[in-house]
Amino acid sequence: MRSEDARPVRLADYQPPAFLIDTVELGIDLDRHRTRVRSVLRVRANPERQAPAALELDGDELKLLSVKLDGRPLPADAHEATAQKLTILQPPAESFTLEIETELDPSANTKLMGLYRSGSAYCTQCEAEGFRRITYFPDRPDVMAVYTVTLTADRDDAPVLLANGNLQQKGEIPETNRHFAVWHDPHPKPSYLFAVVGGNLDRLSDSFTTMSGRKVELGIYVEPGKAGRATYAMDALKRSMVWDEKVFGREYDLDVFNIVAVSDFNMGAMENKGLNVFNDKYVLASPETATDADYAGIESVIAHEYFHNWTGNRITCRDWFQLCLKEGLTVFRDQEFSSDERSRPVKRIADVRTLRSHQFPEDSGPLAHPVRPDTYREINNFYTATIYEKGAEIIRMLKTLIGADLFAKGMDLYFDRHDGQATTIEAFIACFADVSKQDLSQFMLWYAQAGTPEVQVQTRYDAEAKTLHLDVAQKVPATPGQPTKKPMVVPLAFGLLDQDGRDLPIRLADDGWAENGVIVLDQEQKGFTCTGVSARPVLSVNRGFSAPIRLIADITEDDLFFLARHDSDFFNRWEALQKVTLRELVKSVDAIRAGETPATDPRLISAFASSLEDQSLEHAFAAQLLTLPSEVELTLEIGRDIDPDAVHAALLSLRQEIGAGIAAQALERYRSLQDSGPFVPGAASAGRRSLRAVLLGLLTASHGKEAAELAATHYRSATNMTDRISGLAALSRIPGTEREEVLKDFRARYRNDALVMDKWLSIQAAIPEEDALDRVKRLMKEPDFSLSNPNRVRALIGSFAGGNPTQFHRADGTGYQFLVRIIDELDAKNPQVAARLLTAFRSWRTLEAGRRARAEAALKQLAGGGNRSSDVADILTRTLG
Repeated sequence: MRSEDARPVRLADYQPPAFLIDTVELGIDLDRHRTRVRSVLRVRANPERQAPAALELDGDELKLLSVKLDGRPLPADAHEATAQKLTILQPPAESFTLEIETELDPSANTKLMGLYRSGSAYCTQCEAEGFRRITYFPDRPDVMAVYTVTLTADRDDAPVLLANGNLQQKGEIPETNRHFAVWHDPHPKPSYLFAVVGGNLDRLSDSFTTMSGRKVELGIYVEPGKAGRATYAMDALKRSMVWDEKVFGREYDLDVFNIVAVSDFNMGAMENKGLNVFNDKYVLASPETATDADYAGIESVIAHEYFHNWTGNRITCRDWFQLCLKEGLTVFRDQEFSSDERSRPVKRIADVRTLRSHQFPEDSGPLAHPVRPDTYREINNFYTATIYEKGAEIIRMLKTLIGADLFAKGMDLYFDRHDGQATTIEAFIACFADVSKQDLSQFMLWYAQAGTPEVQVQTRYDAEAKTLHLDVAQKVPATPGQPTKKPMVVPLAFGLLDQDGRDLPIRLADDGWAENGVIVLDQEQKGFTCTGVSARPVLSVNRGFSAPIRLIADITEDDLFFLARHDSDFFNRWEALQKVTLRELVKSVDAIRAGETPATDPRLISAFASSLEDQSLEHAFAAQLLTLPSEVELTLEIGRDIDPDAVHAALLSLRQEIGAGIAAQALERYRSLQDSGPFVPGAASAGRRSLRAVLLGLLTASHGKEAAELAATHYRSATNMTDRISGLAALSRIPGTEREEVLKDFRARYRNDALVMDKWLSIQAAIPEEDALDRVKRLMKEPDFSLSNPNRVRALIGSFAGGNPTQFHRADGTGYQFLVRIIDELDAKNPQVAARLLTAFRSWRTLEAGRRARAEAALKQLAGGGNRSSDVADILTRTLG
């Protein structure tokens, strides 16, 4: 599969570094093709380990120019150098200075790791192992050093020079057109947090005064002419800084905080200390170019990367197995921030939808892995929904278990105890065990065991004894490498509703009052008895999605419809309607596969109508209630032998029935929600637009002439990108000349804006029609598309493979063959992006037999196609099993 065997890295083999680096002085002379890097490392033996005979420094495709030890050139027989490693044979026993000079070609770096060119700028990406592509170094997160960086460049090529920390000095180099800047970061950091940027960039400036009265200079650097589109990002940054002080007591610790937006980036953003580098998708926004979802994404990602300053930078990971220590915790923090800034119920629903659409399939397929894995071959492949989203759910459960007050004290202890350290998940959890006086050893299984637990709840009501008994059982399914599992700690928030929909007081027979309405399942089976229940109640369980589980409860459809109308927990109100809808959809899929016409329970149409009629609901929540489950969620519900065509047909049929059943009131509500003033990106206005877009989708589900006219009118009358995209998305599902004319109009309007053109590419890639693959191939030939830009690849190829199930999973296998050809070509250029595309096959074993065989054949073809990058080889090996 690949020419070089990648040996697995195991958590059990961890040893502290043999050598420590106290300071790093870097001199970087920027040049498009011949950048020179001079590093001066103050090295000392680690007193915690016996010094080995040699010092090994990591490299990756490096060209070594020279190496000196304590100021003297190192003889050839005193070191060994390859492009991947520099070994210093018999280094001094205690401390010494190592000086290394390397040469790079940033313009040729298509992997976008290390130092590379993006547009008119030089930039870096060093997480997880990119620093070794700049200079030889012990490139691991537990080697923390103080960095001083001197950047030099031609002023015409890079008038802006940025690095981590505070600016110490800048100036001109006499008798040249070159200039320099010296940056110093006083906080020790691992090499993955190193960053430099140089280029022709505009700056949006502002400032922030911290809670202790220090003034921090803020800067967002963007391509020339785009600074006006960074104003919302700056606003989100300042709100994030205020929130982190207020909620977590965390104050920013440098004199400057800079953000740079680049157009070529493998990820969303990177939290480098004091110099965040962003994919410009998560910085640039204006009403004419960005949707409400874009604004929300910018707010969330800006917050996430800023919050990393404490949960990731000041306290970092001892090793990459602890990745969720910073990512899961920081996702939880940015979710809480967005919940406070917008709508907590709507945010919770959105987060759970993301979890179910991305992490649940990962947990149930060949790529399943624990939140803290015990082995890996390629760390780049573990930046997954399991690490991020499931990691955040574990933090949320911890808060539920010990309560908000103790959770806050545990976080304070964590910051005090581990500031400036590279630490572990055990150390993190120990802080909460110490403040709560609870044994959290069993809770640690959430980090160690892969798979989504299945929790079954059965109820028995005894009218004579006035009790409701809950029999609760759990099962953690087998996953690759983990055939058997131990019982987890599962906190279940629950409530009991009387016949009028009011919450009843909850009293447990043995445990007194249930703490915050939460019961804890910590065995395979456990019983709970609620007393003083004078009439049969309706059970509302796993409120707020208190545990990331698959819940199987003996709740009748009548009870689900009741909960959808009355549950005081807004998440479970939405969940109830989703569950009854999924049950209906599963029946429809079975009918379609049997050649029958599906029949919809009229109560379901009535439930959607009631949701629309309830004027007391905030618009964004009503939009969530009226949104059907996705095709991914339906396939997860079915579980096996999936026919994507039948799944799609069932969803289309139900959408059409609901649209027809509530057409009159939906049209009236749709018209009443039209914007009457200037665009405002706030939560209330965004909620109104989201409800209007959902109603448009239902009203145009019939795909007839009137539907096309309505969608086209919506598009043409739009005064902002949110409404314009809503119209285009609705019209994209309706074949005809109207659709093609609007697609041409959209391109003519925005062809010079790459981020907007990504939306155009994505919408077309997701059209579920027989010519979809041909359309994608045509679009690849357009000047708007480039395989070298990750955003373009994700917009077109990623949207086809991940957002068009009927056409990616074509019965003849051509969708699979297309994707493996793209991966084959991309692997040599950008392995990380290629590997991410490959995860579209993660659920191939759940398909029906014909598609399953064709998917397997395509994967084996890719595996047998010669040398593969470690990124792609790792995903292929695990996917094929």
